[in-house]
Amino acid sequence: MIPIQEIPPSICQNLQGIFCDIDDTLTEKGKLPDVAYQALWKGHRAGLKIVPVTGRPAGWCDHIARMWPVDGVVGENGAFYFWMGETKMMRYYVESSENRKASRLKLEEIQKKILQEIPGAKVSQDQAYRESDLAIDFCEDVAPLERSQVLRIAEIFHEQGAKAKISSIHVNGWFGDFDKMTTCQLLIKNFWQKELAKEGDSFIYCGDSPNDEPMFKGFSQSVGVANIVPWLSLIHHPPKYKTNACCGEGFAEMVDVILKKRKKHE
Repeated sequence: MIPIQEIPPSICQNLQGIFCDIDDTLTEKGKLPDVAYQALWKGHRAGLKIVPVTGRPAGWCDHIARMWPVDGVVGENGAFYFWMGETKMMRYYVESSENRKASRLKLEEIQKKILQEIPGAKVSQDQAYRESDLAIDFCEDVAPLERSQVLRIAEIFHEQGAKAKISSIHVNGWFGDFDKMTTCQLLIKNFWQKELAKEGDSFIYCGDSPNDEPMFKGFSQSVGVANIVPWLSLIHHPPKYKTNACCGEGFAEMVDVILKKRKKHE
């Protein structure tokens, strides 16, 4: 990975938007540090489109879309995106209401199997606010599980025909033909009438864990905050650039580099 300080000024100058993970990319130890939130505002005020992309639930995403300086938010690993319209909250779901209900029943059976087989695994405390996926906590509000246990949780999802991704805190599983990347592509097309495959250098993605891999692969410009390093053995398509700092400080480092290089070319 290339240090973020070496990103070409031409990329920064032509950049139109920043997509980013939330947990352990913006946050650190479960908190949103002031430096990360200030970086979101800096990017927003500089005219960049800001879109968090997260495995977090619909309930959280409603708040983020309403209260944060963002243009939209992709939630539950691509199940939907929310954005504030002129007068009210707007929501787009990839799957129909009927499909989401059917998936919920199947996920409840998978939940039983995981909790029976993996001691110490728990359903995430934010599950009550989810609409499309199942999140199994392996270190947020429980004692950290062994990596082999985390991998086994993902394997159980796969054995039952579900998709699964490992974040820095949860294993998220779902049914449906979507992931973070496909829904980001859809958002870019619907919001700004652009094809990411044709205009990849217009947007950059910043993340920290294996569940960001579709984004690292799909965005030609991608960044990992420094705490991604322990996860690299599980990532076949790592990010192009890396920050020196971890978590929210790393995100702020990226934004500062981008904005500084944009100013030099104004």
